[in-house]
Amino acid sequence: MAKTNSFCWGSSAFLFLCLIGFFCTPAKATLKTYRFDVQVKNVRRLCHSKPIVTVNGMFPGPTVYAREGDTLLVNVTNHAQYNMSIHWHGLKQHRNGWADGPAYITQCPIKTGHSYTYNITITGQRGTLWWHAHIFWLRATVYGAIVILPKQGTGFPFLQPYKEANIVLGEWWNNDVKEVVKQGNKLGLPPNMSDAHTINGKPGPLFPCSEKHTYALEVEQGKMYLLRIINAALNDELFFAIAEIDAVYTKPFASQAILIAPGQTTNVLVQANQAPGRYFMAARPFMDAPVSVDNKLPLEYCMYLFKVDRHLFYTIGLGINQCTTCLNGTQLTAFLNNITFVMPQIGLLQAHYFNTKGVFTTDFPDRPPTPFNYTGTPLTASLGTKLGTRLSKLAFNSTVELVLQDINLLTVESHPFHLHGYNFFVVGTGVGNFDPKQDPAKYNLVDPPERNTIGVPTGGWVAIRFRADNPGVWFMHCHLELHTSWGLKTAFVVESGKDSDHSILPPPTDLPPC
Repeated sequence: MAKTNSFCWGSSAFLFLCLIGFFCTPAKATLKTYRFDVQVKNVRRLCHSKPIVTVNGMFPGPTVYAREGDTLLVNVTNHAQYNMSIHWHGLKQHRNGWADGPAYITQCPIKTGHSYTYNITITGQRGTLWWHAHIFWLRATVYGAIVILPKQGTGFPFLQPYKEANIVLGEWWNNDVKEVVKQGNKLGLPPNMSDAHTINGKPGPLFPCSEKHTYALEVEQGKMYLLRIINAALNDELFFAIAEIDAVYTKPFASQAILIAPGQTTNVLVQANQAPGRYFMAARPFMDAPVSVDNKLPLEYCMYLFKVDRHLFYTIGLGINQCTTCLNGTQLTAFLNNITFVMPQIGLLQAHYFNTKGVFTTDFPDRPPTPFNYTGTPLTASLGTKLGTRLSKLAFNSTVELVLQDINLLTVESHPFHLHGYNFFVVGTGVGNFDPKQDPAKYNLVDPPERNTIGVPTGGWVAIRFRADNPGVWFMHCHLELHTSWGLKTAFVVESGKDSDHSILPPPTDLPPC
């Protein structure tokens, strides 16, 4: 039975949702400092109390505020018993992968009792992003919003809202998430689903013991409100009802509801134009797969109307591999181009920067080994995958087109994919098999949406383009935590340019050791 969560509004309601987006504007940068203390705190939800990992004892964690052009220094000290790393989701980290955060990709984790300062300069971005733990399943409780305001003296490209609020969607497990995942791994199956969805850490009044654990927002009739919506759920795409997306301005449109994938952010303007009263905000999951187990153009876009330097075609699927430690001898797995990614023991960025041999290879294939009818009858034989820490190397400043194709092994399913270090343009999408001869003629090369996370449709495909102008090692993965843990991920090694201004910055002195 699908979980549906309702959340209260105060004195009046909404009828109008408008997606809004962002353009670049030229004013004065400042240095902002934050302290993140990672600590365990007992939290009670759904009649259950349990210890959870938090930042500064808050669930969700603190909101990071900055303006375009600012520099952030976020000192993270780990007081918890688990290794920790923090990812600043959607921030481009130009030449500075050391501050990106995914464990064993751009850094080794922060060990218990140790600290690391993330040094982040915000360039050409404004709007709503978010931060979260990027190791194991710890982002179940370790997450928060990032609000990037326009430069001082620069307003929004829409009417100034009366007030604004963060709406962070998440999940809650009554049991310890680590133990839930461990049990699923022992069986070689998905772990049990979460017990509730949350808004700002609260389940809402439809769940037991939750009347006081309900997020309420009072609004005044006739006023306009800006909601900064973030899907921090681990494994569910969510419908939200009562538009800027991923910290870039986009064309506005009206809607009664939105579908937001894990990792995505969306800003909506809500007009409180209904009669005074008590109204509900509601979030519910988008269920698309039968595998359920109860246990005008931006300037930088002009280049995409020229030649594409590199065409990539990646198939996305689920498989089954042998597992000697699993009770039934097999385990579910996931892959890109039939390769299940194996995490290294040291950071890939360090290995690349210091030319450490034997950590990874750069032979990730540009296309799958054997073409077939990707979205036809489900295939249930020959479901094994190859294992490896295989990356794809991209020439600096090259223009890349990547088509992500969902395939019907075991089942078709929607996959939200996130690319670290970059925004990309979504030039096309469709249902069924991608046709390299016919489909590119339908691409939107006029005003494509710009994102850092995109949902690959169930049994379909999506085409994205970006320019590889940010040197380093950049993670790309499904933002369903379950699939990421099964190996649905890879990374790009983007070569440096010809001079020091287009090369990776040196590592910071306090980079966590491996």
